[in-house]
Amino acid sequence: MATYTGEPAYNPFKLNAPPPPELPSTSFPINLTTTDRQGGLSIVHKSPFFGFSIEMSISAQVSNITSTSLIYADGKNRRVFSSDLFLVLTDATPSSHIKVPFLNLMSNIVERAGEVHIRCGGNTQEAAVMVEGNPNGAMIAKYYGESTGTACLTITPPIDYTIELIHTLGAISSLVPGVKWFLGGFLNIIKYRWPWLLTRWLGIPFTNVDFNMDIVQAGVDILGDNLIGLQAGNEPDFYVEFKRRQEPWHIIDYKGEVEQVIELLEDPRYEKVRNKIITPSVATEWPLQEVWDSNLVQDNRNSISYVSVERYPRNNCVAMFGNTGEAINPQDVIAEYLSHASVQALVGPYVPSALFAQSVDKPFIMFETNTASCGGFPGISNSFAGALWSLDYGLQMAYTNFSEALLHMGGQSVMYNPFTAPPTNVSSFYQWTVGPTYYSILIMAEVVGNSGKARVADLFVNNNNEFTPGYVIHEGGAPARLALFNYIEEASGTHDYTATVQVPGSISSVKVKRLSSDTVTQLSGYTWGGELTMETITCTPSTSDEGAATSTCLVSVPAPGFALVYLTEDAIAAADRLGSQPTATYSTSAVDKARNTATVPPEVLATSNGHDAKSDAAGVGGGGVTSKGSECCVGRWGSGWVVGEVDVDGGDSERWYHGWTGSFFGY
Repeated sequence: MATYTGEPAYNPFKLNAPPPPELPSTSFPINLTTTDRQGGLSIVHKSPFFGFSIEMSISAQVSNITSTSLIYADGKNRRVFSSDLFLVLTDATPSSHIKVPFLNLMSNIVERAGEVHIRCGGNTQEAAVMVEGNPNGAMIAKYYGESTGTACLTITPPIDYTIELIHTLGAISSLVPGVKWFLGGFLNIIKYRWPWLLTRWLGIPFTNVDFNMDIVQAGVDILGDNLIGLQAGNEPDFYVEFKRRQEPWHIIDYKGEVEQVIELLEDPRYEKVRNKIITPSVATEWPLQEVWDSNLVQDNRNSISYVSVERYPRNNCVAMFGNTGEAINPQDVIAEYLSHASVQALVGPYVPSALFAQSVDKPFIMFETNTASCGGFPGISNSFAGALWSLDYGLQMAYTNFSEALLHMGGQSVMYNPFTAPPTNVSSFYQWTVGPTYYSILIMAEVVGNSGKARVADLFVNNNNEFTPGYVIHEGGAPARLALFNYIEEASGTHDYTATVQVPGSISSVKVKRLSSDTVTQLSGYTWGGELTMETITCTPSTSDEGAATSTCLVSVPAPGFALVYLTEDAIAAADRLGSQPTATYSTSAVDKARNTATVPPEVLATSNGHDAKSDAAGVGGGGVTSKGSECCVGRWGSGWVVGEVDVDGGDSERWYHGWTGSFFGY
């Protein structure tokens, strides 16, 4: 069998599904009750829950078609094409068009959740500086050493970006109201340039801390109320290991630096954001209780908007970058991503921290996460297993009193992307790929809803069987929605199950939407909701032993699959509205050179994720891998997504969809 050598984002490698477990019960009761009697309910979730975390280093790749400039030790710059999500730049001018697919993907979520929150930052924010301009007019310039003769280094590159980046974010929020932004990048130390770059890599100590407030000022001036948070450092518990600070440097030193930033925010220019600090954003090196005991949050609570952490359950860094250690075989760990018990074990240690956040009256946010760091695992992160796991993970975090969670995304070198654009040198002709985690984000928006009243409980159904978890979502004093999973794959259908759901009150029917796939290892072709309609299930009214009115509804869940059950008139009406009116979309054919341009009616946007890798592209894409920064490799493209732009400089805005190979999300 030939070895795949293309971009990880389009890796066609499929794993074998784990063998079916000992058959759990395929028929079991779920007895729901009113809110005042339901134990274990979470805090009230204001929505949205899932958002996106985009590396600043790939904000050109997720933003501009002109180029990213790569600056080497010899002072030369090479211009490379990169993959784009937000923005199109012409060769001669600054940004003038914003990518339609990104707007439409965000619009789908905003319609369901009311808002979508996006972080522009990450490891690369710590080596980022705003400049007046870059070589070749690029919005982002990355600085590399010359030792390999390529840009494919696994070290997070220092970057220079222009204010065009912030203008782009502002334009997106103007086009899709409800898109809000988190920014970072003011705890960096110095402006990196060769030879300082090499000395930094070699661990030469730095003592001059120079907080860069340019991004704060730009955010205030351009984003306004759409700027909802400023991250004070990304994974500061790794600063010494990554040579960003000199030993000894620990929690108390980080606290001191955060307080220096807070003091700078007292400047009248920053009045609107001086209470929007996000901290501490630690990963795994500092015990969280020690961080809380430092009084970082308590002493600065008036300046802090979110208490944040970051976490990946595993890493794939050895396989991706040749780190020391033994590479993980994805086949050996896929079962962990098909188990509710593993999700509970991952989230459980954060219960004390969530309680701490409540005690200081701050929302608790998972600021960066996904299936595995360093780009994820092939066959897991980009499969149906990844979709089910991410959705279960999100609901478990919601139940454990996280307020939000941001799923990380990168470029061509990442397997867990919610969506991936083609390399920009072919984006006029080839299309976007939607990944499994976009389903998780979209469905989570429907599960939590946008009422601002949702509360979540893990029901431990089927005797807390790890393969058939279930959650209830309460609103307005009653259960409003029920989320049911089936992690098992078994072709005969003997592992499909039927839940006998008892609902308080007398109701005649409920409605159900299902996420389904033929196998847990399937890489594409998932269905959310079927052919534009929800299934209506008739319920049987009865009376409980206590004399209260109840109704019994039989809900089936396929193996593998997920079912979202709408229980109340309000919940059903909200779901019906999603099917009766089209999502606000944006269309264009102004800049692209795609052939056979055609319009696509909203009712067609229904079932397929359109994931289909195509041929190798000449050019360079990639980047945005967690923990190891950005890399660039040979570009590839996928099909199944519209490519287009929206003019933001006053040009012709009457443009149309084109380039679809499959339908999109609906019922």
